[in-house]
Amino acid sequence: MSGKRINREKKTIQKMVHLYAHSHPEADSDYYQKLINYSYNRLDKCRYGEDKPACKQCPIHCYQPAKRETMKQIMRWAGPRMLIYHPILAIRHLIDDKKPVPPLPEKKRTIRSTEK
Repeated sequence: MSGKRINREKKTIQKMVHLYAHSHPEADSDYYQKLINYSYNRLDKCRYGEDKPACKQCPIHCYQPAKRETMKQIMRWAGPRMLIYHPILAIRHLIDDKKPVPPLPEKKRTIRSTEK
């Protein structure tokens, strides 16, 4: 279950991708929805959880390189337009971008069947 911060990040990504998709139609009609779903999956698995830094500030790059470049391109294009169409989300995103990166959380250890 996602917290408040992760849900806001998901909403921001969705709005940015939809803005971009409106002006940049793709041959594959599911392309942008797949990208949104991929982003949601990455957010759900973020090691920082609710304390996550902005993705561009994060020391862990959890996106595949090609998808990361695509999201950068989308955010560069949609970011300024977000101030017009979704100003509150845009301002919150800008504020989150200025926050310092928290220390890397410990990895969760899983108990292997041989260790029991």
